[in-house]
Amino acid sequence: MNRIDRAMIIVVAASFLGGCGPAPKRVPMTTRTGQPTEVRPLTATGDYVLAPEDVVDINVWRNEALTRTVFIRPDGKISLPLIGDVLAAGLTPSQLQEAIKERLKEYKETPEVSVVVRDIGSFSVYIMGEIARPGKLQLRGDTTLLQAITQAGGFTQFAKSDKILVLRREGTYETRLRVRYHDIVSGRNPAANIILKRGDTIVVP
Repeated sequence: MNRIDRAMIIVVAASFLGGCGPAPKRVPMTTRTGQPTEVRPLTATGDYVLAPEDVVDINVWRNEALTRTVFIRPDGKISLPLIGDVLAAGLTPSQLQEAIKERLKEYKETPEVSVVVRDIGSFSVYIMGEIARPGKLQLRGDTTLLQAITQAGGFTQFAKSDKILVLRREGTYETRLRVRYHDIVSGRNPAANIILKRGDTIVVP
């Protein structure tokens, strides 16, 4: 291999590595242009994670006074007779079940408790701007961006559908994803039709 060939290889390799540097860190108010990570409200094991506005059935065997349907309050807690407030948000139903059992052991040696999710009220997104029915959308399962727009009645005649913005809170960070509607429907970028995550805000200018 002569010197010219070696030099060309070095230049190509340097160009490739320069374009594939380390992924940028998340910073507040970042802007991304790809598809976000998986967004379903699940744990790594596939269990649903409870959140405020969810409704759960608490069943305590042979104790009608403690068996009831409860609403998870905005502070993430539920209230039960005898044991008072119990933190529910952020737990799976099985984890909440164990937490209630531990509290009840102060009053009963071997309490039998079951927790069943009756209504997923927390799985909602918000859509605003040039949309027929802006506001809060209650979701019942995996919902794509286009499905949410359809549920909200579609665009108005003034909508700039190629400048859609999806805002997503992740802890103290906010991710901004810009989406071009025509790139999705034309098949140029089907990955942009993301699965929404609860709490997402869709802005249609």
